[in-house]
Amino acid sequence: MTLETQETRPAVQDATYRRLFALRGFPRLAIGTLLGRTAGEMWQIALVLFVLQRFHSPSLAGLAAFLALFPGLVLTPLAGALLDRHGRVRLILIDFSMAAVALTTIAMLSRTELLTPPLLLVIVAVTSLTAPLSFSGIRTLFPLVVPSALWDRANAVDTATGSLAMVGGPALAGFLVGGFGGEGAFLFTAGLYVLSGLVTLGVRDPETRSAATQESLLRSAWQALVYVVRNTTLRGVVITFWMTNVPSGFLILALPVLALRQFHWGAQGVGVLWSVAGIATVVAGFAFGSIDTRGRERQLIAGGMVLAALACLLDLTQMPAVVVAAMALFGLAWGPINIGLFALRQRRTDPRWFGRVFAVSMGLNIAGVPVGSALAGPVVERSVTLALIVAAVIAVVGCVAPFLLIPRER
Repeated sequence: MTLETQETRPAVQDATYRRLFALRGFPRLAIGTLLGRTAGEMWQIALVLFVLQRFHSPSLAGLAAFLALFPGLVLTPLAGALLDRHGRVRLILIDFSMAAVALTTIAMLSRTELLTPPLLLVIVAVTSLTAPLSFSGIRTLFPLVVPSALWDRANAVDTATGSLAMVGGPALAGFLVGGFGGEGAFLFTAGLYVLSGLVTLGVRDPETRSAATQESLLRSAWQALVYVVRNTTLRGVVITFWMTNVPSGFLILALPVLALRQFHWGAQGVGVLWSVAGIATVVAGFAFGSIDTRGRERQLIAGGMVLAALACLLDLTQMPAVVVAAMALFGLAWGPINIGLFALRQRRTDPRWFGRVFAVSMGLNIAGVPVGSALAGPVVERSVTLALIVAAVIAVVGCVAPFLLIPRER
């Protein structure tokens, strides 16, 4: 059952945030999404800080960040098929439960001095296997539970919850790691996953008619992968996302090392840097979500890519005040990038394929982050400056990607 059927299409003048939040169940979905994503941001930053402080190895931190995401991304086609077959909410809850158990386990093993680097990496990798169920499941709920005339507003809320999570998650992670150690941060994050699950539990799954239920799971997953690869728009969206996500992966590792070793800010300072970016993304997301993006998606994306490239170039100064300003610019960039790319993916995908195609597309998109972090580990060991240069070069090249790779609307 949908919150409002796709056939109910309000006039453009009625496409307001007030109408969006008046939809039955949408506020609960937004709150549950915010809590879950905040926990995800905390997990990612706390993990890097924990490894740097306990094992003093940027390479190990980069590998841990890679394993926290990449193994699960390989399984995104299967995750998408499961989402279309069995509904989204129950599978989202399974992932939240797995994450809470894993975080608690790591904290307990660390407290009892039983945690070793190989054991940590195994737990992190296993935990990532269910991650596509939540990040794909949540994102596919947004276009399914609101009418298409409100998609731009819903995309803005989707972006804003991710941005607010980027504000609160890193700040909380930095504060908790600095004050209570990595174990305290992990336990708090586990509790946040539980709370998010309780809120999301009240969201009803929309009914979708999908041919995926009549096919084998592997065949359904393979067809989704083929759908994305053959679709010119979706293929262009994936590559364009990579051009910003790979530099993001570099920054996730390079900025903590820069802040801890050169600026001497402590773990809280790392959280502040990412929070600044998150605040800027919230502002940009709501601003660009309030306009009609139809026919303007590529221009929005390209403009955001230019801001992201400029931010990476400013990071090269390695001056504290300039780095803070660069993170604000980097956050602003994600507003138009996300709004434009989400709109393209929704408008050029058959709704019956949302679960499978979004899971595959998002998995391929996000893969740029762990790949960037894994590549950044050895580079940061040698030179933080070199890592920032690599991130900046990739971001600059990506500025032309939307026009070269994504076709005009036909």
